[in-house]
Amino acid sequence: MLVNGYGGMYNPPMPARERSFRVEAVVLRHTDWGEADRMLTLFTREMGKLRAVAKGVRRERSRKAGHLEPFTRVHLLLARGREIPIITQAETIDAYLPLRQDLKRVGEASYIVELIDRFTFEEEENPGMFRLLADTLSRLAGGDEPSLALRYYEMRLLDMIGFRPKLFTCAQCDGEIQPEDQFFSAQAGGVLCPHCGGRAPGAVPVSMSALKYLRHMQRSSYAEAKRAVLPPAANHEMETLMEDYLTYLLERTLNAPKIMRRIARGEAPDKRS
Repeated sequence: MLVNGYGGMYNPPMPARERSFRVEAVVLRHTDWGEADRMLTLFTREMGKLRAVAKGVRRERSRKAGHLEPFTRVHLLLARGREIPIITQAETIDAYLPLRQDLKRVGEASYIVELIDRFTFEEEENPGMFRLLADTLSRLAGGDEPSLALRYYEMRLLDMIGFRPKLFTCAQCDGEIQPEDQFFSAQAGGVLCPHCGGRAPGAVPVSMSALKYLRHMQRSSYAEAKRAVLPPAANHEMETLMEDYLTYLLERTLNAPKIMRRIARGEAPDKRS
């Protein structure tokens, strides 16, 4: 506190925020904005999820357009606007080009970014979540088994958002899970023993094989988890169970799994999905 010319006290003004700032980001999605602009949803290392406008990016001669496609990792310089930052510079770190070579890979990448978009709020810094997102895109682009990379991503993301499923003891009676087929309840947040699961509304059967692999994903590093060879039947069971659990948590259906199933059947993706 300082003394002014009249002998009174005053507080000096706080310095204004810098007019521009840099972030490292993964582009989650974009929508057309005005005649030539786009509104981008980004997940950044420094600030979590945020929206920004790319001016003129839809014009043919735009130099920024190629750097701002979905699931591209970029360095950005942003200028503070009245409400929404404006992208003034963009430089690609990794375009994850193999993910754009066929529809199946596009669907998998879309699923990854949709989950992080749905489960996060704007400007909630989470460097660990940014690293998980970037690492998973790198794993898929690098040729890792997609089913394993996606199941591991789901389990780590659930940990980070505070919805870690209970897999080693019954989510209702807390009894130790025995080596036999069990039930899974999204409402209870985990596995139910046969006694509790048989009476729980909405509980679905889960085989001991699928449960074994879910536990492996939950307690292992990725280097350890990738040693597993997922049987197709167990993976399909895990995929269905995780989609049901994530849908329950979000209270809405996810778009990307529907698109992935259409692609797997050899159908064209429904753009309305």
